[in-house]
Amino acid sequence: MSQNPSNQIRTVALVGHGAAGKTTLAESLLAVAGAINSRGAVEKGSTVCDFDPIEKELGHSLQSALVSLNWGGARIHLIDTPGYPDFAGPSIAALAAVDTALVVVNAQTGVELSTERMFTLAGERGLCRMIVVNKIDAENVDLPALVADIRERFGKQCLLLDLPAHHGQDVVELLGHDDGESDFASVAAAHRDLIDQIIEEDESLLARYLEDGAEPSPDELHAPFEAALRAGHLIPILFVSSRTGAGVPQLLDALARLAPNPAEGNPPPFYRGGPGDAPQAFAAQPDDALHVLAHVFKVVVDPFIGKLGVFRVHQGTVRRDAQLFVGSAKRPFKVAHLYRLQGKDYVEVPSLVPGDIGAVAKVDEIEFDSVLHDSHDEDDIHLKPLEFPEPMQGLAVQTRRKGDEQRLFEILHKLELEDPCFKIERHPGTNETVMRGLGEMHLRTKLSRLQQLYKLELDTSAPQIAYRETITAGAEGHCRHKKQSGGAGQFGEVMLRIEPLQRGAGFEFVDIVKGGAIPGVFMAAVEKGVRQALTEGVVAGFPLHDIRVTVHDGKTHAVDGKEVAFIAAGRKATVDAVRKAEPIVLEPLVRIEVLAPENAIGDLTGDLSAKRAQVTGTQPRPGGAVAISAQIPLAELDDYQGRLKSLTGGKGSYSIAFSHYAQVPGHTQQELAGRFKEKAVNLGED
Repeated sequence: MSQNPSNQIRTVALVGHGAAGKTTLAESLLAVAGAINSRGAVEKGSTVCDFDPIEKELGHSLQSALVSLNWGGARIHLIDTPGYPDFAGPSIAALAAVDTALVVVNAQTGVELSTERMFTLAGERGLCRMIVVNKIDAENVDLPALVADIRERFGKQCLLLDLPAHHGQDVVELLGHDDGESDFASVAAAHRDLIDQIIEEDESLLARYLEDGAEPSPDELHAPFEAALRAGHLIPILFVSSRTGAGVPQLLDALARLAPNPAEGNPPPFYRGGPGDAPQAFAAQPDDALHVLAHVFKVVVDPFIGKLGVFRVHQGTVRRDAQLFVGSAKRPFKVAHLYRLQGKDYVEVPSLVPGDIGAVAKVDEIEFDSVLHDSHDEDDIHLKPLEFPEPMQGLAVQTRRKGDEQRLFEILHKLELEDPCFKIERHPGTNETVMRGLGEMHLRTKLSRLQQLYKLELDTSAPQIAYRETITAGAEGHCRHKKQSGGAGQFGEVMLRIEPLQRGAGFEFVDIVKGGAIPGVFMAAVEKGVRQALTEGVVAGFPLHDIRVTVHDGKTHAVDGKEVAFIAAGRKATVDAVRKAEPIVLEPLVRIEVLAPENAIGDLTGDLSAKRAQVTGTQPRPGGAVAISAQIPLAELDDYQGRLKSLTGGKGSYSIAFSHYAQVPGHTQQELAGRFKEKAVNLGED
């Protein structure tokens, strides 16, 4: 595989809601560019990007997939991402690896929940954005209305870069054409709007245009077009049919000619800062002669080849047999093999330059979000973290065969390494292992992977909601832990106060003890005890958040003062304070979007309202459908798929995204507290 210089490289992510046709579009792009001989189909399980057996079974993407193709002198690295909100982790992670986001919109269903979210996140990340309207040849699509809706939601800077023609069988490119036929709108008017928007980025071009009316040449428009893309002043809209290939060559032309190369896109948000240091912006240079700087945005734990770290090169050249460091690690690892990924295939390459996306295998130190480099000068370089939705939905799992418990935990840890939105909790008191994800479908696919890939048979129990506890007032707490059992005893006394912080602030630990009342050597033990209490919960057994704990006094003993005593005193003093601080239980609320036939709107809104939901809006969709938006407690969505199927005759679908935490009703808090107390009594705890 030939090496492309950085100025010929384009990095692009296909993002958008599920069923928008992203994987089929990737297949069409590969086929038209000659990277594959013929186009596969999602329904047949024959696409390059959906190669996982579970993806083939379900008929949609679960992980991001990487492919490359050549077109118009450019090498395009393309990341196909999942669209359903349950699999948002890999989609969001891909934004750290690309310069351009192609936001794919289904012409039949319009702008949906994940479409809006990914559009916004890409903008916040500083990526250049293009909107691709897919399925333009489908029946009953209203493209003018869709374009109007896109511009209303995303802004007037969304302008047509081409127009569909001949009933969606072809498209007319607008940057170089001011005449021709289209299915809607005037080619001349759309061409003029596009040129007017672009030349506003170049004062000299604008002045010349206003003086003599001479239209700039395509070469003169390239730089201002790039500037408008980078600033978000221009978001091109393109039309395709991934099924027939209409508009695909024009989309490839736009990527090759107009999408930014690594030097033209907005710089990635790197910063320099060690522990406790104020972060300072660091500018990575897409120069292949400088020190290596690369970022790991995807980790795959393959049962056959081991851990695979997938990364984007931002600076320098990564070569086979080179020595690289992971973060601040003191010992380097050797790049024994260097790969580009083409779907499921690993293509070995000798080197990768800025803009390239590649992978290394069997490096245990590599983790998601790691920075790879070849000089200790870059030990403290980091990339600004992406914000991922919080995994809220839980499922308790237990092995059917005794002796599989340790293996289960090891495999779950591997799955956790791969997915930034999948977490594992282990509750020692109840001996319960809980998987947490973004929704029912997310957890179901993890179970399928455990069973199919790792041959683990599991029993599951009712979904566990990620409740939280917090306090609403300040309070003092005190504990004197004293234990004497012959010989050396234990003694530690802690006095502290707690106060609530703003939602989302987390936890603060403050030490203002004076005069050595609690020796400094024991303060870490006090904090450990405090954290234990916060993790275990006080009211209903759920973690406490958004609390400041200030330790202001205490006592020790010259002989019996021990670490274990101060751990116990810190924990019990915290529990004492929390019980006085008007504690409450919080529950996660989610934004839900329900897509269903219009005649079911009354039944659906009534059902949602009965489940403590607040309906925030309804919007008509093409084909006699309606989208209902609401906020609803996650706890009320148990078996919602079944209720939705019943109310819509199987024609409804829904997606959720985390919104915020809110206080549970009083009767719910009493019920949760009662269960926690009963469990503690059964376990013989105080």
